[in-house]
Amino acid sequence: MMDQAQSLRRLVSSQEPKRASGGESSARIITVCSGKGGVGKSNFTLNFALTLKAMGKRVLLFDADIGMANIDVLMGVSTKYNLYHLLKREAGIGEIIHKGPNGLPFIAGGSGMDELFSLSEADLSYFTDQIAGIADTMDFILFDTGAGLSKETMKFITSADDCLVVTTPEPTAITDAYALMKVVNNSHPKVSFRLIVNQAGDEREARATSDKIRMAASRFLQLDISFLGYISSDTHVVQAVKRQIPFSVAFPNSSAAKDVHRLALRYLAADSADTTKVQGIKGFISKWLKRKE
Repeated sequence: MMDQAQSLRRLVSSQEPKRASGGESSARIITVCSGKGGVGKSNFTLNFALTLKAMGKRVLLFDADIGMANIDVLMGVSTKYNLYHLLKREAGIGEIIHKGPNGLPFIAGGSGMDELFSLSEADLSYFTDQIAGIADTMDFILFDTGAGLSKETMKFITSADDCLVVTTPEPTAITDAYALMKVVNNSHPKVSFRLIVNQAGDEREARATSDKIRMAASRFLQLDISFLGYISSDTHVVQAVKRQIPFSVAFPNSSAAKDVHRLALRYLAADSADTTKVQGIKGFISKWLKRKE
């Protein structure tokens, strides 16, 4: 029987370089979160994924926002299948992975996410094997989580290799971003965060925003948070959302697109210098869907 993910593997292999052979997939698992809604988290995640792909990286984008999934809307792409159909064995992994702009593979959010935490052992094994079957073709798997800190988002953050926290210079966004990291750190002190300031007026405002959070975290939590970068406040972003085309595609020369490109370069440089062993997709799923807290 033909592998259900074979067509997608062929697409990825034909477009992008091969990974080194041997061992389990070393795709890096990235969770993107925010302390509150309205900070542009999903928009950032989408354009960050597209930028990494444009740099030759193999990226799978997973819309993990249980209540307000909207990655497909931002791309103007209609999806037939989502995670629910995989869990019900009505579709294989290759069928629930759709293609966005520039061939970006993504899994639509919505129904099915809440059912993951009540799978039988047999269904969990099936789900893991299906996801692992495509993970070995990827360099990065990005999970766009819901805003705030639900139990589900906490599981994503504490299970991933990296956690990117998106905020804006607004006082409420700053406070909520700090609160999210504080709560996570209290129970999982080994989680490391990388901060991104969105909708910044300029670099000075972005750094001032970052400094407020980083200094508070250092003083009260003994937590060292790295500042990954910022995205400028740019009218092209709003225009792109209305057109349902990612701004990095619709307006590649815009300030926001250039900022995301710079941010992605910085992330890749930090990733190359990181000697921490990547756990792989099976390790991530084992943590994410573990039966006991």
